[in-house]
Amino acid sequence: MPKTLLHATDISHSFDIELYSDIELQLDSSRSIAILGRSGSGKSTLLHHFSTFLKPLKGRVYLMDRDIYTLTDLQIERLRRYDLGIIFQFHYLFKGMSALQNIEVSTLLSDQSVDDTILKRFGISHLMSHKVSELSGGEQQRVSIARVLSKRPKIIFADEPTGNLDKETAHLVMDVLLEYIEESEAALLLVTHDEEMADRCSSIYRLEDKRLDLVR
Repeated sequence: MPKTLLHATDISHSFDIELYSDIELQLDSSRSIAILGRSGSGKSTLLHHFSTFLKPLKGRVYLMDRDIYTLTDLQIERLRRYDLGIIFQFHYLFKGMSALQNIEVSTLLSDQSVDDTILKRFGISHLMSHKVSELSGGEQQRVSIARVLSKRPKIIFADEPTGNLDKETAHLVMDVLLEYIEESEAALLLVTHDEEMADRCSSIYRLEDKRLDLVR
């Protein structure tokens, strides 16, 4: 039976101008949602609301039935450590460490162990002893995503995770992400410009004219 892992209601936000208003979104376990939209439409800002990093000016965000912006800093930190996975377009790895050490930092903090299956699926098992600086951009991104998945998050928030990858590697990344959420009864919220990657998700929304509308 699917569980609702994310429920956002009446979300509105603005900086100098209003970005959007009255946004509603629900994401259940074993499901994936892609949000499309032009640059500057507020896609990344919306993702930050949902992933605990930016309180919206109006509205509520529930993760695993918890109203996240009523939680203490310690409760939010535990949520981020154990339940949430954040994937960015740029990998943010620790340059002075090996690939394996980068992944171990995440697993140690979340009381997990390195998942060799994920490393094999990404084709990076043989790179674990290499320093991050010795890896290509695509290899670094795969290490970064493996680091997130190895902590076994319940919800993955991904902001243009394939934006700097060639098409073959981008499809591999999506394969592994979608396999993970199915096997783990987790969920994926993807922000992307890439309609081909978005089309692989369970549902597609478009953020446009201050509204978030269901496309499919």
